[in-house]
Amino acid sequence: MDDLLSRDDLGVSSWHLIDQDRIDRFAEVTGDRQWIHTDPERAARESPFGGTVAHGALTLSLCMTFLTEVVQVEGVTMVVNGGFDKVRFHTPVPAGARLRGVISLQQTRGIPGGARIVVRTRAEMDGAARPACVADQVLALYHGRP
Repeated sequence: MDDLLSRDDLGVSSWHLIDQDRIDRFAEVTGDRQWIHTDPERAARESPFGGTVAHGALTLSLCMTFLTEVVQVEGVTMVVNGGFDKVRFHTPVPAGARLRGVISLQQTRGIPGGARIVVRTRAEMDGAARPACVADQVLALYHGRP
């Protein structure tokens, strides 16, 4: 854990395809079946995006996927997600796009049994100048019982 807490830049995840099947499965799980996400023909005709786009909540949920891919901390027995302090969606994610997470450490402080950290995830879209999403997530890392 000391190594993690001593670095600002934690790493970059691999690219993840956000295809229509993934968007449709997310819509099914969440109940958010808005046509801009799930109806490619209508979205191509009527959407300002020119096709379907991923849910903002799907993009945000991938921040945890990116983080767990990039950061593995030996000796941590439990991670508690405390939520997000700040989330911004900058660019819509069209079906077929690829995203990756660039993870940086923003804050740390000791807590009984571990550390409280804030990590920033920039969800970058392949070929886009701006990130799809930037989110600051609060996590508690425990190396024993809290």
